[in-house]
Amino acid sequence: MPIDRRAFLAGAALPLAAPALAAWEPAQRLPDPAVEVLDPAFAPVRLSLAAVERVATGLRWAEGPVWFGDWNALLLSDVTNDRILRWDAGTGKLSTFRKPANYANGNTRDGQGRLITCQHATRSVVRTEHDGSLTTLADSFDGRRLNSPNDVVCHADGTIWFTDPAFGPNPYEAMAAPELPGNVYRLDPATGALTVAVSELKGPNGLCFAPDGRRLYVIEARAEPNRLIRAYDLADGSRRLTGGDVHVDCGRGTADGMRADVAGNLWCGWGMGEAEDGVAVFSPQGRMIGRIRLPERCANLCFGGPNRNRLLMAATHSVYSLYVNTRGAGSC
Repeated sequence: MPIDRRAFLAGAALPLAAPALAAWEPAQRLPDPAVEVLDPAFAPVRLSLAAVERVATGLRWAEGPVWFGDWNALLLSDVTNDRILRWDAGTGKLSTFRKPANYANGNTRDGQGRLITCQHATRSVVRTEHDGSLTTLADSFDGRRLNSPNDVVCHADGTIWFTDPAFGPNPYEAMAAPELPGNVYRLDPATGALTVAVSELKGPNGLCFAPDGRRLYVIEARAEPNRLIRAYDLADGSRRLTGGDVHVDCGRGTADGMRADVAGNLWCGWGMGEAEDGVAVFSPQGRMIGRIRLPERCANLCFGGPNRNRLLMAATHSVYSLYVNTRGAGSC
């Protein structure tokens, strides 16, 4: 797909949806009651003078946020509007980064700062090069097409890990009928080798590494009776995984995308329903220690800002922000 480099770097202006912004009412007192301390371990993480902010709205299905510190900007997918958007933290402007975007979902950055994206329509994982061109990294396994790659993370050794659930067919999100079971894959971009890291999970979805890179957390979105977050240990120089024990039983909630902070806490997009929507925070031991209540289901999140202490939450139609007293782990 040809890309205009000037548009790639700057983006095209996109108007915000004023009525939706007007409907958002931030906290009138501090500490923000939307940020709940459920365990003493969360108290040092919450900033008493920081409140949840809605910084952008007007999306149809917000997903895959990734921070670009060199641009002071956030990229995120608006999946069913078939576009990737750019939110500039300095100006507050929301603009189009790429459209069409092949129904992009999860995004991350590799060690060279390039954008890595999961695409539903092409059933692939692609890399945006520094000149704006696209390189397909993976679109099939063992002679069959991938299903609908969902979320993606990078390991410090350069490998790329992504989930490929069997959620289709779903024309609304451009998901085709699955040809493979729901797997987690490990891709070595240096050799092009693609291997199954975890096989036949019931709806593998969000994933992230622990701060030391020795553990991978994976959300099993269609586990029964409750959704689960599983924990795997990396072995053989990150070439395979062991374990897979249940780290979190989500109960009535639904975990989606997640990231770890430098202390090993897991910050998880959460839903569904008014009593659940927002973000749930878990200790390294898997204990829920905090909640961030939002008026929309949060699908995914990341840490941004110069100090990586600004939590940016992609929640259905909007992007929310909260400064916290911790930093996101890793650089991808």
